[in-house]
Amino acid sequence: MATVRLTKRLEFSASHRYHNPAWSDERNRQVFGSCNNLHGHGHNYLLEVTIQGAVDPATGMVVNLYDVKQVLQGVMEEFDHKDLHLDTAIFHGRIPTTENLSVVLWDRIAEKAQGFQLSRIRLFEEEDLYVDYEGAQRGDAPEVALTRRYQFSAAHRLHSPALSEEDNRKIFGKCNNPNGHGHNYTVEVTVRGSIHPETGMVTNLDQLDRVVDECVIRRFDHQHLNYDKAFAETVTTGENLVILLWQLLENALPDGTLDRIGVVETRDNYFEYSGEKSTAKTGRAAVQTGSDSMTPTRPEPAKTGSGAITPSHPKPAKTGSGPGGRRPAGFRR
Repeated sequence: MATVRLTKRLEFSASHRYHNPAWSDERNRQVFGSCNNLHGHGHNYLLEVTIQGAVDPATGMVVNLYDVKQVLQGVMEEFDHKDLHLDTAIFHGRIPTTENLSVVLWDRIAEKAQGFQLSRIRLFEEEDLYVDYEGAQRGDAPEVALTRRYQFSAAHRLHSPALSEEDNRKIFGKCNNPNGHGHNYTVEVTVRGSIHPETGMVTNLDQLDRVVDECVIRRFDHQHLNYDKAFAETVTTGENLVILLWQLLENALPDGTLDRIGVVETRDNYFEYSGEKSTAKTGRAAVQTGSDSMTPTRPEPAKTGSGAITPSHPKPAKTGSGPGGRRPAGFRR
């Protein structure tokens, strides 16, 4: 019988503070930045719970969504409008990062679930940062995927030198305009790994931001893609762009950490790619994980507006007051 997946969403509000009591105050500040502030900070979280199963022939449903809602509301009573590290017993022994919170929510929901099977939890801390957890373990630690969104603005023209002028106009239409056109591109970078027990994090976001800024934002923001050397012999389609971004970032991140790249060209066009991961890399920048000098660090909290969290592909990036009229690449948690 065919398996169907369905997703239920709900929002909740909570505050938290990142602090490892085994560390000195200086090291906590160094690793966690403003997330270590004494009185904490907060978020409007968006939780997406995906359930899978066979369709009941009598009801036509995998599960009654009312029953799912009752389970989720029961779980949320422990976390909604709470200070996670002070008010919830589960976080007295672990750091209330979004990575750890996603695992805790999975476990709590699984305990209370009656008659349905969890497939995935996606937890948005803010619209440009979310974590996916599917119940997987890597060794003794949970394995999660963390996605960070970045924006850049660029022009391009869809034109192939292998085609005649007439065929280019016929195939690409307005996108073949000789002077090009532009987009506010959103790039989704997803890294996957185990949660580090000392930090509760899967990657060093500050270093990830720097890698993306150096490899992608500085190169393409406010540029014309057709004049970039990488597109000297290829068409500047979303397909070719997402493959190029994978190659640039896969070569700059540690082996096996880059999980996928997504590119939002417009509200209607989304491209995603996961390439072959190479087995040997040398001479590259690395987003460090581990302990001591390799401990993931948490940058400062993001300063975001009052817009709602976007649960699916985001709208084209809004420009702001950052350099060049764009939002700065290094969003802060």
